[in-house]
Amino acid sequence: MKKVTCLYKVLPLLFALMGLDACEENADIDPVDERLELTASSARITLDANRLTDDILTFAWTEARPLSDDYLVSYTTKLDVVGNNFGSSTTILSYEDEGVFSRSFTSEQLQNWANEKWMIKVNKPFTLEFRVVSQWEGGSTFEAPEVRTVTVEVEPIRVEVFGADKMFVGGSAVPDGNPVEIRKTVENESRYAWYGALVAGELQVPVELEGETYYLVPHDGNGTIWSGEAVRVKMQETPGAWNIETDGDYRIVIDMEKTTATLYTPDQPLEPAVVTWMLDGVEQTTTVTNLWHYGEPTGWSWKTGNWTQSMADPQVFIYSGPALSGRTKFGVYPHNQSYVYTGNNTAKDTQVAFGSVYTLYSGYSANERNAYFKLPAGTDYIILDLRNKTMEAFKK
Repeated sequence: MKKVTCLYKVLPLLFALMGLDACEENADIDPVDERLELTASSARITLDANRLTDDILTFAWTEARPLSDDYLVSYTTKLDVVGNNFGSSTTILSYEDEGVFSRSFTSEQLQNWANEKWMIKVNKPFTLEFRVVSQWEGGSTFEAPEVRTVTVEVEPIRVEVFGADKMFVGGSAVPDGNPVEIRKTVENESRYAWYGALVAGELQVPVELEGETYYLVPHDGNGTIWSGEAVRVKMQETPGAWNIETDGDYRIVIDMEKTTATLYTPDQPLEPAVVTWMLDGVEQTTTVTNLWHYGEPTGWSWKTGNWTQSMADPQVFIYSGPALSGRTKFGVYPHNQSYVYTGNNTAKDTQVAFGSVYTLYSGYSANERNAYFKLPAGTDYIILDLRNKTMEAFKK
């Protein structure tokens, strides 16, 4: 036990002497006289779409501290976005030639790297980080490098974004205030449609795209609604709105391919087809909200199911189901005297090819009822446009 006690008494003294030696050694080291200075031509820039290939940003630096001729100095520069920590996969690395003390970049370079290398969201500002490192080789001793870093705020070239992962009806015109999703139409993936009740207020159309929220707004900024008239729209980051003046049911159709929006007001709705026909001598009036098909694919019986009425237009019907093949017609009621839609009004067959558009004839006379589309084998998708009198068949 005495030996242990003696060791504890000696250790503090030993550590004190070691610390004293270290302090004396540090005191003998001369501080490095660093000379390297780094500046940017501007602390904030806006990339210029009209002068893409002109230099818009220049970084310049001074020579590092002078050493004897035994040393050879070199300069390495790195460009990246703040937060990447000059990672190997994101850094723009350059080994500068002798006598070069600046590096410049164009709007085109910075815009492309932002979108493709740094994966920055479109139209999102970012902060560049530029670093210069001086290093020495040769000589009898190691010389610590000099390192300088500056940052620059960048406003990217604004591009018009138009696309959607999801789309919504929003704003104070939504009765409960909760946005409701606008779905893609069955017949056209570039077209979104919604039908429902709105109240007087502002109608917004928020759009989610790649994790960002945008707003579809009238291109000219005019929020007045002209029922049934397609107006040009654009997407922007700030909210914009249409003015809903009257409570009621509205239909909204957004065509992403044509970049248009069409709104139908309660006083001028987009109506379903209404047809009049005779059944056993009695006049029938039918609002067409469903279809039946008849012919060879059904064993000459009337069948329904797998028909969808488009949200964009109640006069567009889409069949998506088990494959149909052979002579087929379409009716508004499951009866042999039904009002039908078919390929001609001369009691003949109309041969159908996938993807072609055919004129749609309709009526209830023998000439229509005895006319058929001759569908190719595998037909599992049909679009009947009662408003524009067209038919298309596909094999999905």
